[in-house]
Amino acid sequence: MKRGILVIATLLLSFTAMAQHTREVTLFGHRGSRYEFDENTMAAYKGMREKGVNGLETDVRLTKDGELVISHDSSLDRLTPNAGKVEEMTRKQISKVTTDKGNPIAFVDELCLWLSECNGMYVEFEMKTSDYSPEQLKSYCEKLYKVAMARKPINSTYVFTSFDVRVLQAMKQLYPDADLMLIVSKPVSDEVIKQAQRLGVKRIGCNMGGTSRTMVEKAKKEGLIVSLWPGQSIEDFILGVALGADALCSDMAVGVKEFAKKNMPWVDLN
Repeated sequence: MKRGILVIATLLLSFTAMAQHTREVTLFGHRGSRYEFDENTMAAYKGMREKGVNGLETDVRLTKDGELVISHDSSLDRLTPNAGKVEEMTRKQISKVTTDKGNPIAFVDELCLWLSECNGMYVEFEMKTSDYSPEQLKSYCEKLYKVAMARKPINSTYVFTSFDVRVLQAMKQLYPDADLMLIVSKPVSDEVIKQAQRLGVKRIGCNMGGTSRTMVEKAKKEGLIVSLWPGQSIEDFILGVALGADALCSDMAVGVKEFAKKNMPWVDLN
C-alpha cells in the first residue's frame, strides 16, 4: 500500500509542468468497468453511466442461431453457475442464464437500444472471432455493423475493435466507413504502426507495458489514435496520461474518474 501511494505521489509531481495545459483523454470502462460492476452486463453499463463515465468496452460473440451476445469468454463457466459454450447455445438458452450476481446475460440489440438514448458515448465493440470461418466473419460483421449503427446517436463514437486481423479486414471491406481499431498485446512500436497502416485502420490499442512516450507521439504523427491497456489501477491511469494516450481502458473507471476530478483537474475525461 505504501509503495502504491509513493508511486502515485511521484507520478503526480511529474505532472506539475503539464498541468498548465488541459489534456483530453477518453476514459472507458473495460467490460463495463469489471472491478466495480458485474462484468459485461446491462447493470454495469447503466451503473457506469449513472456515475458519469461515458465510455465502455464490450465483447461480442455469435450464438448458435446467429444472435449477437455479449461475452468475453467462449464459455459461460467463469461468470455464471451454468456450463456451456456460447457459440453452441441459442439465444433462448442463454437468455435463461444469469450471472453469479443475478444479472441476465446481455445481447447487443439490448445494449444498442439503451445506447440510442445515451448521447455522447464512446463505445468499443470488441469482436471475439478468432475461431470463426470466413463465412461466419462476413455474417458477423454484417449483423454487428447494422445493429450497432442503426440507432447510434450522431454525437456518439462507436469503434469496432479486435486482435483478429481477419475480422478487421472483413469489416473494412464491407463497411469502409467503419471506425476500426487494431488491438495487440504489445507496446506501441514501428511494427504496430505499420500493421495498422496496412490494414487501413486509424486506431491502435496497445499494451502499456513497454510503451514509450516517444512511440506514442510517433504514432500520433502518423495519424493514429492511441489507446492503452490494461487499466487495473490509479497508477496505470496516471502512467497512461503521462505517455500521452488518447484513450485509456480501465477496470475501475468510476474510481479513476473520481480520482482525476480531485487530483488531476487539468485532465478532461471526455
